[in-house]
Parts: sequence; C-alpha cells; structure tokens
Amino acid sequence: MGVKEIKKTENDIQFHMLPNKKHKTLTFAVKFRAPLARETITKRALLPYILKQGTASFPTRKELQQELAELYGSVLSIGGSKKGETHILTFYLEVPNEKFLPDSDSLIERAIKLLYEIVYKPNQENQAFSQRVFEREKEILRQNIHSVKDDKASYANIRLVDEMCAEEAYSIHAQGYEKDLSTFSNQDLFSYYENLREEDGMDIYVSGDFDIEQMMALLTAQFKRSGKKKETEPVNKGTAKQTGAKELIEEDQIQQAKLNIGYRTNIFYRDEKYPALQVFNGLFGGFPSSKLFINVREKNSLAYYAVSRVESHKGLLFVMSGIAPADYEKALTIIREQLEAMKNGDFTEEALEETKLLIINQLKETLDHTQGIIEFMYQQVVGHKEITVDELFASIQEVTKEQVIEVAKQVQEDMVYLLTSEGGEAHE
Repeated sequence: MGVKEIKKTENDIQFHMLPNKKHKTLTFAVKFRAPLARETITKRALLPYILKQGTASFPTRKELQQELAELYGSVLSIGGSKKGETHILTFYLEVPNEKFLPDSDSLIERAIKLLYEIVYKPNQENQAFSQRVFEREKEILRQNIHSVKDDKASYANIRLVDEMCAEEAYSIHAQGYEKDLSTFSNQDLFSYYENLREEDGMDIYVSGDFDIEQMMALLTAQFKRSGKKKETEPVNKGTAKQTGAKELIEEDQIQQAKLNIGYRTNIFYRDEKYPALQVFNGLFGGFPSSKLFINVREKNSLAYYAVSRVESHKGLLFVMSGIAPADYEKALTIIREQLEAMKNGDFTEEALEETKLLIINQLKETLDHTQGIIEFMYQQVVGHKEITVDELFASIQEVTKEQVIEVAKQVQEDMVYLLTSEGGEAHE
C-alpha cells in the first residue's frame, strides 16, 4: 500500500514526486503556506475567486474553460484552507495521462505551462487584476461570508472556536471577514499576491504514472523563485492554558439546537501519541459504532447527529451534535459520561480492533484518489513529521487499550457552545 515519495528542493521550491501506476490521470498541486494572520486572511480568501477567472493568455473564465476542455477535459480547482495555525492556498490541476491517449504527446507539457500561467500570470491590467473581476468576486465572497450563518452546524463550530481560541491565531476565519473587504484596493491585493508567491512556503506535488526525471525537468524549467522566502511556520506551537470549562449559549431562529464542545488534547500530528489519539477519536465519536453515536443518538434518542473530530495540527478535539433545545442538559451530561467511560477503559478489545480497521480502511479510501495522496503527504509538511503510509498503518495497528486510556485522560473539556432556539424551548 506504500506511497513512494521523491523529494527535491530546487529554486527555493520543494518538489514532491508521487509516482504510482494506479491512476489514469496525473494530478498537479501547487501549495503556498503562511501563518494565519488577521491582516492577510481576507486577501488570501479572495485570491482563489479571482485567479479562477482567467490568465494572461486566457483572460476570461470561458477561454480558460475552453483550454481545459482542449486538454482532454482537465479539471482545475483553487481554494484556501487552514490547518492548525497555518493558511494554505492550493492550486489543483488534474489531467488525463497522455500515456493512455492517442496523439497527445505534448499534453503534460501544455498542462504544466497552463498551471504555471494560472499561478504566475493571472489576467491583469496596470499592475492589478481586472477591476471588473476584482469588484465582482469581492461581492461574491461578501455574500459567501454572509451565508456562513445559514449553515447552522458549521456556524456553531465557528462560534465555538471564536470563543475557545479567542487569543489564538487558530480562531481566524479562513473565509475572511466582510469588514476587511473594504480595507484594500485591487492594487494592494495584486502586490500582496506577488509577494506571497516569493515568500510563502511553496510545495509542488505530482501524483500518477510518470517518469520522474522528465517530470522534474519540465517543472523546474517553468517554476522558479528568487529565494526571498519568509519564515513560514506559525510561532505558537502549543495550546492556551485551560482556565476551567466555559459555557456560551446563543439564540437563533432554529428548530434543532447545536451543541458543540471543544477539548484540548495537546497531542499533535508529530507526536508519538497521535495514532492512539486517532483510535481514541474513532471509539469516542468518529464512526457510527462509536460511543457518542450509540449512547447519545441511538440509546437515548437525544441527538440527530453526534460526532467527534480531531484537529491534529492544533491539539484540539471537537464534539458536534444536533439536539432538541429542551434536551441540552441531558445531552451534555451523556456526552460527558462517554468521555469518562473512555477514561475508565470502558470499551472492549473487540471495539478497539474494529475501530483500528475502520481508521485504516478510511485512510486507504483517501489514498485511492490522487488528491487524497497529495493531502496525506502534505500533512507531513505542515505537521513536521515524515511517516510512510505503511508506518502509519502499523502504528495504528499497534495501539493498545492502555494507550487509548492514557490519551483519554489527557483530553480536557475547554468550552461548551450551544446555539438554541429563542427562548431555549423547542418551537413547534
């Protein structure tokens, strides 16, 4: 199941070759990373919107789409995300492999040229993006920031993090801030983007069936940097001190209340306890066979959903549940009881083994896709730990009941957030 990775640093760019014979497509990814910062996040959030709209040679969205269609239906996606206290801007280009296509021998070369142009030669006028595109995409981002509130489940999680990590960079919103949209001009954004390309940590990935030497030659011929790279790692590695669990209840016009709880694990991707944390999470709330699902949802019919997930680059764990407003106290009590049960080792060896298998199968599924392979490998860059797929599988396989209990004991509740109906009682 191993994923082979060949790494080379050239022109101040780290290249990652991930050759595998499994896929009929080639996937390219260009990734830029920088510490999360309030003063740059809205610019970083807006950039993908604008960059998708055209390049120097293909100045409109339509012309860009036509070029992708000519590259045998290649697919482009650009987006921003946060991992821990790092913000990542990603360009993905998925291209059919020319090996499987007749008369397409320059397809890869054309694809790399296009990718280079998307990153380095956006459609511009007078040292700025197209003003029309800038105004339009800013408006679309503004609407999208607004609409975050419509998805109550993710809104509740954003509010939980806002409060729980108020003093930490992790609370910065990856989608940007509406009021910051008026603080910079088109020219400001353009020059920020020019700097970002030189100063961010930069990684380029290729996954699929290809010749490594040839691919490196094609990529390094196009992608070069002058080496002005800034410090790209966030300063804060730990998590804030815990000052006893906090509680916040907010009201909104909703039928189903959202009860979300934040915990500090202080266990990171790079730590030895990371595999045990994954297994703990699987048993606690990661799968339909987990304690939260069975006890909160099935046995007590208290939740429409109840799941947990780990943020391994920040040492956090989140529980998310949807409940009837009147069931708040009861649901909270039962969720807390599940964590206590984990601390007391109240789970069978059978459940432990089944959970390990579920985690490994989930990982295998991720690694069935070229983007999944790239994201898995990139975790290592952000998490400062190199581990092969087989080593990770083995380390999950070896997790003992004692190690899971030890992790459970380290998990501390930090913040309870409830988004409930106005008046706190269920509205009919």
